[in-house]
Amino acid sequence: MNQNQEKSTAFPASINKVNPVPDEDALSITGLIKKSGKISGYQLSDGEKVSKEQGVQMAKDNRIKGVGVAVKQGTEYLRTLPDGNENNNLGNLPSVSQ
Repeated sequence: MNQNQEKSTAFPASINKVNPVPDEDALSITGLIKKSGKISGYQLSDGEKVSKEQGVQMAKDNRIKGVGVAVKQGTEYLRTLPDGNENNNLGNLPSVSQ
């Protein structure tokens, strides 16, 4: 197993609170909106920009693909589902202006 595979399998999808099954026409996240270095929202593949909370709800509603919903300190957030491709991980996406 190479280093990239180890990273992608280090956090299995089973740690997520919700692993949505996206609709056929689900969007993907193409950019991150950050405020003071923290993710505050997402840019979607159709160009729409949504808040972090809206993104979580959209994922729960099967409208965003490639992510699961996890919880940290009582706050829900999106996590990339492991697929062996680090290029589409949220942490590797560009920051965009709000």
